[in-house]
Amino acid sequence: MTTVLVVDDSALVRRFVTTVLNQAEGIDVVGTAANGEIALRKLDELNPDLVTLDIEMPVLDGLATVREIRRRRPRLPVIMFSTLSVSGASATLEALAAGASDYVTKPSNGVSLAASLEAVRDQLVPRVRALTADQGGPPPKRSAPSPVPPPARAAGAASRPPRLIAIGSSTGGPEALARVLGSFTTAPPVPIAIVQHMPPIFTAMLAQRLDRLGPVQVVEAQDGQRLDPGCAYIAPGGRHMELRRRAETVCVTLHDAPPENYSRPAVDVLFRSAAACYPGAVLAAVLTGMGQDGRAGSQALVARGSQVVAQDRASSVVWGMPRAVWEAGLAGIALPIAEIGPYLAAQCAATLPGTLR
Repeated sequence: MTTVLVVDDSALVRRFVTTVLNQAEGIDVVGTAANGEIALRKLDELNPDLVTLDIEMPVLDGLATVREIRRRRPRLPVIMFSTLSVSGASATLEALAAGASDYVTKPSNGVSLAASLEAVRDQLVPRVRALTADQGGPPPKRSAPSPVPPPARAAGAASRPPRLIAIGSSTGGPEALARVLGSFTTAPPVPIAIVQHMPPIFTAMLAQRLDRLGPVQVVEAQDGQRLDPGCAYIAPGGRHMELRRRAETVCVTLHDAPPENYSRPAVDVLFRSAAACYPGAVLAAVLTGMGQDGRAGSQALVARGSQVVAQDRASSVVWGMPRAVWEAGLAGIALPIAEIGPYLAAQCAATLPGTLR
């Protein structure tokens, strides 16, 4: 049984979340708290497996609380509750940077109680289960090389020099992306296309935050935008991002096709289009996240001669997406998050500017 401590200053929200979680098989809410100070006192008393945490609370708010939880219990999963707003997105990204594991968005005003319950249940229950699952499980079916090999000798190396870096991520992804992009000492000589499972508003805020980390220019992608070297393009929340070749250039196409793997944007959509635009010349990375989004797209990339890198189990918040790719035999190498950025940079180092579009 997974035990949960629910923290929110609203009694209505506490009852709401408690009802959703207690109705889910294998989950038990063992306590509630109206602010962070009370929650910290209850941690030792209740020893929960996971905490859900509101951001805006009196006495001790969510940001201060998650920092203190991380100091006391570095590995305790924490899910933030956020409003779907600019201020909510900004605070949520701060909480993720401070060590929160994931977040869910609160239902909008005017939504019926039944619809609100369903929306929170669909977001929250899978995250609770994923974050508290034993990610150790059986050992991987394949053993990953531990050292980073030289580019020319990389396992599963692409058949051509990379002309695009493509990255997919979900749970734990914002901080994983920060680690990857923040590790670049110079802007890569190729464009970077990113799908992070996030709602609208959040992806724009994430792009702004990542843009401040280093030499890579990071933007939320726009329909029709041309891919340029040294720039990273994040798919907007709620829209699929495909790449399409127009003569000598490759441009972004955004659309509202049905979700894939319960997600829009979906990593598979990006990866499939990248495989078509840059056959044998994509360097892809599948980072931490729930589910298996990215596996089918990785299959398309590998079939056309491109290389896929997976984040390793130990450094993943949830080893779902990278595990699906790794165990399908599609990733040539699995690396800790601290080594993925340097690895991508090393693979692209020999690519000459001016030949990328």
